Amino acid sequence: MARKLMILLLGLLSTAAWAQTDTTIIIRAVTGLKYDPPRLVIQPGRQLRLILKNDDDMAHNLVITKPNSRLRVVEFALALGDKGAQQHYVPNMDEVLAHTRIVEPGHADTLTIKLTDGEYPFVCTYPGHGYVMYGMLYVTRDPKRLPPADRDPNLPNAAPNAHASHTTAPAHPYALTFPAMYRTFMPDCGPAAIAVGLPAVNGGPQQSYCWDAGSCRLRYAWSGGFVDNNEHWSGKGQLLTKVVGEIFYREKTGFPWRIGSSDTVPEPRFLGYRLVSRYPEFRYRVGDIDVRELIRPVVNGRGFVRQFTLSPSQQALTFLTGTNDGMRYKASVGKLAGNKLILPPGTRQFTLTMTAL
Repeated sequence: MARKLMILLLGLLSTAAWAQTDTTIIIRAVTGLKYDPPRLVIQPGRQLRLILKNDDDMAHNLVITKPNSRLRVVEFALALGDKGAQQHYVPNMDEVLAHTRIVEPGHADTLTIKLTDGEYPFVCTYPGHGYVMYGMLYVTRDPKRLPPADRDPNLPNAAPNAHASHTTAPAHPYALTFPAMYRTFMPDCGPAAIAVGLPAVNGGPQQSYCWDAGSCRLRYAWSGGFVDNNEHWSGKGQLLTKVVGEIFYREKTGFPWRIGSSDTVPEPRFLGYRLVSRYPEFRYRVGDIDVRELIRPVVNGRGFVRQFTLSPSQQALTFLTGTNDGMRYKASVGKLAGNKLILPPGTRQFTLTMTAL
């Protein structure tokens, strides 16, 4: 009897010792695209049970990444396109160490992970959130060596001028490298807007454009800057992102593709995008034809070279180029007649160069 009691006590002691190596932390998603708290500190070797509670009125997730991998994970999450929702906007890549599901307002989800010494960013990869909604998980035995929270360069609120008002160019929470893109809410566009900033070429202007993923078309373009997300980020996402610069092109034709001899406007279906040397290549379907569209800046002046790749089809296609829109058009294939580019059946690839007059 005494031996059985001793075994039971040893078992209880063993269980208690194991429990002391576990850490449970509750982190909340709150208004303003923020985590509360944004900084976590645990000892190495402990199993972390992290509970994400969503106290906001929009969906969020939490992804723990390898050190120095936050922005790379965010970019790959954006590139998921239509597959994003199915994967909870979490890309399948080695840099992702653990993640929650997408958590709707008023709900919670839990992840568990055990880490060695290091600095591990965590971030919300829901489209449009990842550049400002993030924090840092420190795994260390000496927390006294960490910088003060209000001056921690790994936290969004401590980044200089990350969300400050501006008089010239807007601040961003990280150094922009062009091409750059945001999935955000843009003026004069549907809710599925994508803003893309392009690099300056041969000393030309820095140009940007707005792509409407809902209607699969280029909506407008501007030069002199990129976008200002400050009001959009500081609210709940209900305010529009602002264009920085001068708009020099607006699309006036509506959806530009026509199939065969019909004047009926086909219904496009957006299939997502991939990054080609950081340039987004958009994929969409027109009837039974798959289209890939890649937009780069012209070498001199303002304008774009739009490269189209089509799936095999024996149908004639027409692309509407627009009239009185301040642009000069040149096509590598087909015949330009007025505002119509007529492509021969079987066309697999062509470029359309748009140059501002």
